Amino acid sequence: MSSPIRFDDVHRRFGARAVLRGLSFRVQPGEVYALLGRNGAGKTTAMRILLGFLAPMHGRSELLGVDSRALTPDVRERVGLVSEGHALYRWMTVDEVLRFEAGTRTRFDLTKAQTLRARLGLDPRAKVATLSRGQRAQLALLAATCGAPEVLVLDDPAMGLDPVVRRDLLGVMIDLLADTGTSVLFSTHILSDVERIADRVGILHDGRLIVDATLDDLKRRVEVRFVRDGAASELERDVPRCLRAAPRAGGHDLFLVDVADDTRRALANLAATERQGAVPSLEDLFVELTADDRNAAPDAAEVTR
Repeated sequence: MSSPIRFDDVHRRFGARAVLRGLSFRVQPGEVYALLGRNGAGKTTAMRILLGFLAPMHGRSELLGVDSRALTPDVRERVGLVSEGHALYRWMTVDEVLRFEAGTRTRFDLTKAQTLRARLGLDPRAKVATLSRGQRAQLALLAATCGAPEVLVLDDPAMGLDPVVRRDLLGVMIDLLADTGTSVLFSTHILSDVERIADRVGILHDGRLIVDATLDDLKRRVEVRFVRDGAASELERDVPRCLRAAPRAGGHDLFLVDVADDTRRALANLAATERQGAVPSLEDLFVELTADDRNAAPDAAEVTR
C-alpha cells in the first residue's frame, strides 16, 4: 500500500528566506507522525503545501496518491483538517456546526458526532463565539474526525491550551482515532503531546528534516558522552556520528547516533565518560538539535531509519 502522505525534496522560500530546504518523508497507513520544530521552522508551510494551499518551488508532495497541486473534491473529502485557532463559524451553534459538516460532506457521521458531542459535554445550543478555546478545539476535532477521514492533518491543535485542557483534548483524539486506520500528521512544539500519541517523529530545523525515526528507535540509537577538552565545532567535526556538542560545565555533552567502532576510538582518545542517565529524553534531543547556536544542522539521513 502506498504512503497516504508523501514529501519528496520539497523546497519553499519567502523572499530571501528559505523556509523548507529539501523536505522528504513519508507517513504510512494508520501511522501517527509528529512533525516537530520551533516556531517558524516550517511546519505550517509544509502542511499548507501538502493540502494544496501553497505550491512548492521545487519537489512535490502527495496526499492519498495525488499530487497536492491537483487535489480533487473527492480527495479533499477523505481528509480531515484541524488548524491552529480552530477555524469555525463563530455565529453558528455547536449543533449547527455539526449539521453543516454533515450537509457538506457525504462521509460525515452525524449520529456519531452528536453522541461524542454529548459525551464531551458540549452544549448543542451554545454559539461557537461563547466557547472556551478548549471547547472550540474539541468541536473542531469532532468536525474533522467524524467525516471518516483516511488522513487527518492537525496543525498545532493544542496551541494556547492549558495543560489540563490539552491533556483532555489528546485523550479525545486517542479515543476518536482508535482502530480507525487513519493516518495522522500533526505539528506541535509540545513534547509531552508527542510521547503520548506519536508512532514516529520528524524534527524540522532551519528548513531541513534532521530527525525522522520512531520514538523507540531514537531512544535506542542516541547516546550521550561527556568530554572535557575541545571546541564544539571541532568535536562535531572530528567525532564520527556526533549530532551536536552541547556546552556543559567543564566541557561538552556529545549527542551521538549509531555509535560504531570509529566513534568509540575517537571517544577513547578524548577520554570521554558516560553520562549518568545517558539515554536522552525526546525533549533533550529536541532542545539540543534545534538550539539557535547550532553551527550546522545534520543531514536527515543521520537520524532516519
